[in-house]
Amino acid sequence: MPGFGRASSSLPLGRIISSSSTTSTAAARLSTVSTHLQAAAASSTMSQPSRATATAAAPAPPSPQSQLPPITFDKSPVPASNGSFVRTAGCIIIGDEVLGGKTRDSNSNYFAKLCFNLGITLKRIEVIADDTDEIVEAARRMTEQYDLVITSGGIGPTHDDITYESIAKAFEAEPLQYHDETLRRMTELNKRRNLPDQTEEMITARRRMALFPSKNVEVIFPTPTLWVPVVRMAGKLCILPGVPRLFEALLDGLVPYISIDKDAPRPYRVLVRTKLPESSIAPFLTKLAERVKAEDIKVGSYPKLFQHVEVSLIGTDLDALKKYGDEVAKELDGEIIASGKLGEEPAE
Repeated sequence: MPGFGRASSSLPLGRIISSSSTTSTAAARLSTVSTHLQAAAASSTMSQPSRATATAAAPAPPSPQSQLPPITFDKSPVPASNGSFVRTAGCIIIGDEVLGGKTRDSNSNYFAKLCFNLGITLKRIEVIADDTDEIVEAARRMTEQYDLVITSGGIGPTHDDITYESIAKAFEAEPLQYHDETLRRMTELNKRRNLPDQTEEMITARRRMALFPSKNVEVIFPTPTLWVPVVRMAGKLCILPGVPRLFEALLDGLVPYISIDKDAPRPYRVLVRTKLPESSIAPFLTKLAERVKAEDIKVGSYPKLFQHVEVSLIGTDLDALKKYGDEVAKELDGEIIASGKLGEEPAE
């Protein structure tokens, strides 16, 4: 679900702590979640200015809260590398609203681009329901297969935000337990907001967003302008919210906490553009892909509707890529438009 919510490491990032569960309508969930989750973004510079048309009414005097300086929090320390590097990744998007077409997922695309830029091979993206059994199965399977797994969705204040308790079950990290530092940051930010009187039920619902698994867990605060942490299980699976703005900010902040082998050879890519239709170039590309397979070069084609086709050659030997790029350009009456390190290719 796109709610606020929706990762074996012994590294002491944040406070290591020592579990809880159906769906309501999308409109009701989004209304409830947004009320609580604006607290996470209220102190962030990510918020966009209002585009509403100005009225003739005189502006209201600033509230005492608006005159307070913005809150920033301490980030968790970045640990030294233990020599184990992230090379593969998977992504789990959790939410009935996504499966039902009510909400469009953009988080998996953002994560895919980040993996691409870091040289991590994203192997799989799955969209699953707000169902404990499905979350448990996907979390266990992906953490066995990949070095890094990101989940998105299901960590808000409503009854159907069940990601934390489901992940705790997957990793035998029950029961859930309140995380003191998260509660402290949440409370500090809420003091700055002009909230209406809060019932005990409202307070309990908000505190639910600080109920985390209790074993084999790291609580990482990667973004100083947000009280929201990233909960990482077994050093691999990172639990992020479903709200895109929060997901993106936390994911960007999480990069230093992802162990990347900076000395590993980065892949290169050569891009060739041709105006021939994809159906015409398919036989040549099929044969080329077989020829270059032994050199660990991947060949792909990406049509831009009614415009052109871009042929991508990816590998670790730039000279070989340029050689095959020249061949592709000649055979397909095209031109090389970019070449270089993957994600950093300068235009030709």
